[in-house]
Amino acid sequence: MNKSTAHILNFSDIRKADLPYVGGKGANLGEMLSADIPVPDGFVVTAKAYYDFLDTTSLRHKILTELSGLDVDDSKALSRASKNIKTAILAAKMPEDLAKEIKEAYLKLCGEHDLLVAVRSSATAEDLPDASFAGQQETYLNIKGFKEVIKHVQRCWASLFEARAIFYRTENGFNHFKVGIAVPVQLMVQSEVSGIMFTVNPLTNNRGEISVEVAYGLGQPIVSGEVTPDQFIINKETGRIKTKHISLQTWQLTYAGKTKIAKAHQKAQKLEDKYVEKVAALGKQIEDHYGHPQDIEWAMEKGKILIVQSRPVTTLDKEQSGEIAVIDPKKASKFILEGLAASPGV
Repeated sequence: MNKSTAHILNFSDIRKADLPYVGGKGANLGEMLSADIPVPDGFVVTAKAYYDFLDTTSLRHKILTELSGLDVDDSKALSRASKNIKTAILAAKMPEDLAKEIKEAYLKLCGEHDLLVAVRSSATAEDLPDASFAGQQETYLNIKGFKEVIKHVQRCWASLFEARAIFYRTENGFNHFKVGIAVPVQLMVQSEVSGIMFTVNPLTNNRGEISVEVAYGLGQPIVSGEVTPDQFIINKETGRIKTKHISLQTWQLTYAGKTKIAKAHQKAQKLEDKYVEKVAALGKQIEDHYGHPQDIEWAMEKGKILIVQSRPVTTLDKEQSGEIAVIDPKKASKFILEGLAASPGV
């Protein structure tokens, strides 16, 4: 298989080295799955598909025209250019051959029944240590049916030209067409609890501690700051909880939307200590594989811990963090885990 020309790559076919084709999220998802890490299955609509879409629909010229000479400090002009580009991308008809490939991949993933999936953006330069693109593109949850998947793939492509993304690339000297976008399509996790974990204490930069946050339901309200999660600090060496702070949670996000939490559970600890420590152990293994502190999103479904995203922590001082280690693929079998990538909300 020539990955550089493929429009669709299953997670099982993807490795970390495939970042130019599937972006940081897609590359890490595939790499973790290859190491038997519990990752929700899926496929990636590659950056090659995005570029071919631009060329087939003649959108590349339209985008160049909109961005040529654009003063990104002029907020009205920036907003206008962004709106025009996004409208053009969404209005363009998906090429039939590409639409067919996406449909076939979705049906293969789901089997007989249309299942809920997350449609995520994975910029090909998203998780570079010196230029964090994270959060600049969109994620869509609870998408069902291949027609909806195709529609949201185009929305992800369009999100590459949000005003803030155009501004960021321009200010940092990135060529708008050198930053491609792939779209991982991943089975949704019906999480009872979920959370965020940092394999370095995010408040103190203490590398000997792991921070685990836990909330009821889907993880998106934690990412957005709508819910205050339980917070645990774990000693990385011993794997034991050092401190914990339990927070009130009155509602949770489920597939049915916001639902009220029974009063008896609102003030209760949301995940037993032994499971919190299992989450932390998983985080340590991911960090050991990458050689760099990780920012990880996780979920628990029917008692099973699943990794939804992992990316390098980009907020550490350079003297502290150093460069991200490059793992020799020949040594990959020695590692149980690999960092993954998806995005906000499980």
